[in-house]
Amino acid sequence: MSDRLRECCNCCLAHDVSCPVQDCSQWIDYEEDNNCTLIAVHNNGAMTLREIGDRLGVSFVRVKQIESEILKKLDKKFPELKKQLLK
Repeated sequence: MSDRLRECCNCCLAHDVSCPVQDCSQWIDYEEDNNCTLIAVHNNGAMTLREIGDRLGVSFVRVKQIESEILKKLDKKFPELKKQLLK
């Protein structure tokens, strides 16, 4: 377990249970990752758009659209940051 994860994530990992707090901003309906986006990233590292879509219940095409929208917004506000992210 990592100090970088929230305390609740560490608790769920330690007891190997899914997160019961559905109103948490990190909660996803994906039991294999204990219903937590932070645990998903911790366990899997970088994921494909298809893997992210599976976890969110949307198509990988929609995930790509969201990614493109976010990168446009980042480029407008922080042009140098986008360059660093795409390295």
